[in-house]
Amino acid sequence: MAKIRRFCALAALWLLYPAPGAAEVISRGTDSFVSRHEVVVKASPKEVWLALISPAGWWTREHTWSGDAANLTLTPQAGGCFCEKIPEVDEPGRFTLEGSVEHMRVIQAYPERALRMQGALGPLQSEPVNAILTIAISQVEQGTRIVWEYNVGGPMRYDVPVIARAVDGVIGVQIASLAKGLGPVEMPPAEPAPAPETQSVPADEKAGAAPAKAPSASAAAPGAAGGRAAKVGAKPSKPAPDQTPVPKPKIPKVDDVFGDLADEDKP
Repeated sequence: MAKIRRFCALAALWLLYPAPGAAEVISRGTDSFVSRHEVVVKASPKEVWLALISPAGWWTREHTWSGDAANLTLTPQAGGCFCEKIPEVDEPGRFTLEGSVEHMRVIQAYPERALRMQGALGPLQSEPVNAILTIAISQVEQGTRIVWEYNVGGPMRYDVPVIARAVDGVIGVQIASLAKGLGPVEMPPAEPAPAPETQSVPADEKAGAAPAKAPSASAAAPGAAGGRAAKVGAKPSKPAPDQTPVPKPKIPKVDDVFGDLADEDKP
């Protein structure tokens, strides 16, 4: 009974968690949302990868079912589990067994480059949703960039704006905790995009000059006045068929799937 009460309390904690980074919810639908966070750290990609696959060292205990991040493990291979052990409880007059929780399952592990897992975190575990977490690692001039994107979709009993804000806040806490041990780099804010150039207006239009006189009917259609008379009831000529080639479908590459790994995206 105590464990059930703890599970309910943790679910409530997710929903009530303040999320100052809620603006990182980059898209939201009636039954879906996408949360994205990005940090740059001083550590190398190898150091980032080794830390990432050891969640016991950085995942916050407040967002575990057992109350202790030391119970977390992650096997970085396809089918591997990001799991948590629920230890036995030694209570007088009560016999307990060890339990476990599967937070997510690894569907792609690309050492020092990317980790992709499938699973509904926290209170989403009770809902029939599909959720994918993609963590991309890329080397930049200042160190190593880490991008987290959590894509959630499917029917859920929660109000989407509320649960999206809660999940986004918790994700932000986890990536900040990971970055803290790797040496976060303060990045300058992105410069706003330049305003589009406005087309200049000719001086005569600014002065309100009258527009040029439209050509007369005889000038517009010389054939109707001085040339061969237009044939009454003639059918208009059939336009030539469009010869524009149909583009072939693009086959996705690794850099298309993990856009954050493309060289041209690096600052």
